[in-house]
Amino acid sequence: MLYQHLFCSILAAWLILLAPSTWAATTLVAVASDFTKPMTEIAAAFEKTTGHNAKLSFGSSGKAFAQIQSGAPFEVYLSASEKYPLELEKSGFAVIDSHFVYAIGRLVLWSATPGYVDAQGEILKTGTFKHIALADPSHAPYGVVAEDVMKSLGVLDKLRPLFVMGENISQTFQFISTGNAELGFVGLAQVIDVNSGKIGSGSGWIVPDNLHSPFRQMAVLLKTGVENPAALALVDFLKSPTVSAIIEKYGFGLPQ
Repeated sequence: MLYQHLFCSILAAWLILLAPSTWAATTLVAVASDFTKPMTEIAAAFEKTTGHNAKLSFGSSGKAFAQIQSGAPFEVYLSASEKYPLELEKSGFAVIDSHFVYAIGRLVLWSATPGYVDAQGEILKTGTFKHIALADPSHAPYGVVAEDVMKSLGVLDKLRPLFVMGENISQTFQFISTGNAELGFVGLAQVIDVNSGKIGSGSGWIVPDNLHSPFRQMAVLLKTGVENPAALALVDFLKSPTVSAIIEKYGFGLPQ
């Protein structure tokens, strides 16, 4: 009887140790470049909490949208806009009504040079810079919003000849940080000091929300992920208080 009890205890312990490796799954996730820092932290928390793994692919929302339509095996898609997830639902690539807003994007006019960008963004009207960087609006939502801002300020046509287009918001940041453009539009998450909640280096102007169209960033479950427990778990995890705290830490707003 003692040996039977000991065997059962050993078996139970072995099953507990085996369970994470047996049940854990991996999901492939397409993520907008502006969400690189928070999503990297979210993925680590997701694995620690659930045992599942999220393999992340960062890039422009429009490029990921095109890749999904061409058969890329992504299972969850985090876009920097509402447009692409809704279109994927309509065209049959995503699960109907699985979309949700996960964050509200924040735009910053930023320069790597301290004191270069004033706190009201007046440099857009008065500056003598030669280049201004933004993400390509043909496929990057941050570029669309940047153009909205310049249009609202009445400087879009004046500044258009000075544009340096980044493939995505990450490349746009590189253009500015390396001096290829004196200033440009980036995401707040790229320049925020998470300890102070302020811009951590260089100089910048956090653009007021009333100068551009609503900047709701939307996620969606793709049909390729319907039977993957890791994909389903990630969608649920993205709606958790843990993720909300991470999102706010990087300067994003939360959906109402």
